[in-house]
Amino acid sequence: MKKLVYLLLLLPFLLSSCELDTEAYFSATPGDPVVGEIVYFNNESENAVRFNWDFGDGYGSDEPNPAHSFNASGTYEVKLKVWSENGYSDEAFMTVEVKIPTLLEIEVLEYFEKYPVAGASVRLYPSLPDWEEETSLEAEGLTDNDGFIVFSGLGPYVWYADIWEENHDNYSLKLDDIGFIRIPEVIPNRINRFKAYVDYVEHTKGESRKEGRAVIKKLERKYSPEMLLLNASDTTGWKQLWLQSVKVK
Repeated sequence: MKKLVYLLLLLPFLLSSCELDTEAYFSATPGDPVVGEIVYFNNESENAVRFNWDFGDGYGSDEPNPAHSFNASGTYEVKLKVWSENGYSDEAFMTVEVKIPTLLEIEVLEYFEKYPVAGASVRLYPSLPDWEEETSLEAEGLTDNDGFIVFSGLGPYVWYADIWEENHDNYSLKLDDIGFIRIPEVIPNRINRFKAYVDYVEHTKGESRKEGRAVIKKLERKYSPEMLLLNASDTTGWKQLWLQSVKVK
């Protein structure tokens, strides 16, 4: 009987002690972010009243549910330390792999003489009918002085390039072979590269984008896989490409 009374008296203290203990736990969305993407950390710790986050990149937070973005690719160990009201603490860890953004670099060259075409309007469409009807435009930008343009954030799909400049376009090339405008499926978190060729043409004033073209040189031409430099495994220089890219939302 005395033992039973003793246990009954001790039970509230045991329960109180258990309630004051804490257990750290958290999740992250997305779990595989790209550089610059906001990661939302969801704190699911029990009996915690104080928090300390270490994101593994020199930054931290004392918020319960912080948001953070990483400025460089790589693997980071994120640590959460929590404390309960009675001073007990616990820690939880997660490895976050930050990848480079998905990049598509397009180089625009005149087909016969291979010179770069600056100031060319490059439009990307998700399908051939969209390309033909100029509907569902996904992204648009102008080539630089060296004939390059970079897009970031494209989905992992096939894209169709509509290229127009005052004296150049790729419309007759498309008639020769669809491969001249069809960009193979973009691989995520890589530098994808595509050589896009155009003809020198004489556009008349006031014409619509795909009317009134007169091709100066015309031969039977076929698309060649050698024209593509796709999905380079070397990611050197991706950051500069990303900074100058047309961001696709």
